[in-house]
Amino acid sequence: MALAFRIATQSVGLSLSLLGWVLSIITTYLPHWKNLNLDLNEMENWTMGLWKTCVIQEEVGRQCKDFDSFLALPAELRISRILMFLSNGLGFLGLLVSGFGLDCLRIADRQQDLKKRLLILGGVLFWTSGVTALVPVSWVAYLTVQEFWDETIPEIVPRWEFGEALFTGWSAGFSLLLGGCLLYCAACSTPAPGASGHYAVAEMQTRCPYLENGTTDPKV
Repeated sequence: MALAFRIATQSVGLSLSLLGWVLSIITTYLPHWKNLNLDLNEMENWTMGLWKTCVIQEEVGRQCKDFDSFLALPAELRISRILMFLSNGLGFLGLLVSGFGLDCLRIADRQQDLKKRLLILGGVLFWTSGVTALVPVSWVAYLTVQEFWDETIPEIVPRWEFGEALFTGWSAGFSLLLGGCLLYCAACSTPAPGASGHYAVAEMQTRCPYLENGTTDPKV
């Protein structure tokens, strides 16, 4: 029963981590970190991502332009690029490490201590990946709110609003954090490698006197 529960926890944790990693990759390249709707021209919408800015018009369709220079970007976009790449890399390493530590994988069954350490390391990697995904998304959202309510900007000037990529990034970060927690809890619930051996030795010690007499009857 305990083994089945531990395997189920590991499966759910790894599935959530995989989902968070995929959403993190989508967030990195999705050009919808910010949205801008023009009141004067409702048929034209602007979107901004980490890599390009797009304008959507009903007559022309979508037209995008990549950012010319990395150094010319605002600080939040430069750091967001770096952190999202770091999140994707850590998530990939977490999938590799924790995958080899699963109980359902029949590899190194006799090295339970090694598999436990792999699960713990995988959980830590997923935690770090989730944090590095939440930081840039939350930072961009905070600056967007500040600019939206900035009283020094005239009301006639259009304001940027939250894009779909921010919500995708939050989902990715929390999925990675929750998946890492489940993997860590599953690893901590793994029995110590020497526990089964200890009980086996204790059982053999109780039977040794009977075996020396050549019988299993304790009265002989």
